[in-house]
Amino acid sequence: MAASQDIVRPPPPLPSYSEMIYAAIDALGSETGSNKTSISKYIETQYPHLPAGHATLLRHHLTKMKDTGDLIFFKNNYMRPNPNFIRRGRGRPPKPKGPNVPTSPYTHKPKPSEGGLGLGAEGSGRPRGRPRKNPSPGNADGPSVGGVSGVESRRPRGRPRKNQMDPLPVFVTED
Repeated sequence: MAASQDIVRPPPPLPSYSEMIYAAIDALGSETGSNKTSISKYIETQYPHLPAGHATLLRHHLTKMKDTGDLIFFKNNYMRPNPNFIRRGRGRPPKPKGPNVPTSPYTHKPKPSEGGLGLGAEGSGRPRGRPRKNPSPGNADGPSVGGVSGVESRRPRGRPRKNQMDPLPVFVTED
């Protein structure tokens, strides 16, 4: 019978770390939240048989709960989120979508050959590439190849030519 009294009973199973963290925050009851050391001390007093890596596990679970939105981290304190609080993301909010705008980014967009208009990928109503020059009002033919039109009503392209004088005639005298 003495052997049955020497049997060491295993410690009771621990709740999950998220449950222990919620219990610690609720028990400490501060409006500004509780820091990591106070949460750790509370868990150590309530559950004496913690694993050896308790500090690492606590840090991991606090970070995971903060990232998923289960806890709010403000001024080095952890607190439970207010259910009435709407958390906005950073940056400029997105534009409101119209009634005819597809919600999925993977919807079918017509290719230029399907649309028949040769539109750009954005569907802006303009053809791709550099816009064509408008013909000048005095020239009905439009610009011809090389930019020189049949009627010289405008300045020619490029640097103007040098005015070269005719070479002086060389007079050879026969002596």
